[in-house]
Amino acid sequence: MTTTNELRAEIDAFFDRVLPEVLDGHDGGSDATTVARAKAWRAALFDHGLAALDYPVAVGGRGLDAEHLEVWREASRGRMPREESVFGIGVGMALPTIRDHAAEHLAERFIRPGLRGDEIWCQMYSEPGAGSDLAGLTTRADRDGDEWIVSGQKVWTSGAHHADFAILLARTDWDAPKHRGITMFILPMDQPGVEVRPLVMMTGAAEFNEVFLDEARIPVDWVVGEVNGGWATAVALLAHERQQTGVDSMSGTADSRSKAGRSPIPVAQLRWLADRAGRTDDPVIRQELARLHSGEQIVRWLGARGVHPSIGKLWRTRQGRAAADLAAALAFPGGPAWDGSLTTERSVDDDYIAYHVLNCRGMSLGGGTDEIQRNTLGERALGLPREPGPGRDTPFSELPRN
Repeated sequence: MTTTNELRAEIDAFFDRVLPEVLDGHDGGSDATTVARAKAWRAALFDHGLAALDYPVAVGGRGLDAEHLEVWREASRGRMPREESVFGIGVGMALPTIRDHAAEHLAERFIRPGLRGDEIWCQMYSEPGAGSDLAGLTTRADRDGDEWIVSGQKVWTSGAHHADFAILLARTDWDAPKHRGITMFILPMDQPGVEVRPLVMMTGAAEFNEVFLDEARIPVDWVVGEVNGGWATAVALLAHERQQTGVDSMSGTADSRSKAGRSPIPVAQLRWLADRAGRTDDPVIRQELARLHSGEQIVRWLGARGVHPSIGKLWRTRQGRAAADLAAALAFPGGPAWDGSLTTERSVDDDYIAYHVLNCRGMSLGGGTDEIQRNTLGERALGLPREPGPGRDTPFSELPRN
């Protein structure tokens, strides 16, 4: 087996020598060029054996352990291209769920091209009437011979506009209790009956989408887990999501000025802002910097301990909002400035700070609201009584709905 020292040397060689050549000529800018650059990066990572350290060798992985994964996290921190966010849902959520819960033929079909970046994924969970109450979803899937026919609406679907496939939750038994009539599917996006409409956020970006499904079709055996057993796989994917949007999002440096996803502003950038503003001797600013530095370390330690993912998610939210508030104070009056471009220099004269001040408010929503995270911890980790409501054995068709 590869030693940790050997792996670290591999990683350093890849980022120092291989990656600059791979990305040369792939300029960012438009959505199409961003995706092309992202695919070039991911293909190189996979081809050099670094994209799937803990996956089985049979699907393109290396079968390494948690110690090797920690080496990867440390050695790659601050060196990942911002376009990696294109694969956040596939690599961080959908593919691990397929690996752990899908039939062998689905793992063989989807894991390798997903890890290599040949295919991009999105996640279709939330609906207009089923956001925090995910199990209340009403998108339906009906069996029709060798296919499932799916109709309904999904919302807040990140990356749907360039996704090839979606992990989809749909109701397959309306007479079963709410949590027992749901099935997880793999949905091909490029087909009639799938319409994607962008949702523009107050940052000006259209990161999310709403998706309308009108008799879209899915092969009958593209089910992840068991038919009507999708709630178990849905929860498994959410655990990966909360890890992705919690501990794994804390990886920025002074130079990693990304406006993708929902990563807190790194403390290294806040120290630079404090120095630029001439406020490094201000005791209040120093205290806030110390508190945020401690927060970064706590989130990393939580990840190393493998605690409940909702804890990391809540810490990420707290860290992101506090970091944005401090950045706004340090950058004022440059913080609210907005010229629609992001320069390559570490300057407060572009929209970077303004973007994060606005964007951080969504940290308490994506991946499950803060309230849902606290309910989850209270009920599942602490054993507190559940929220009052209809009996858990009540058929979904008999439940009141908006």
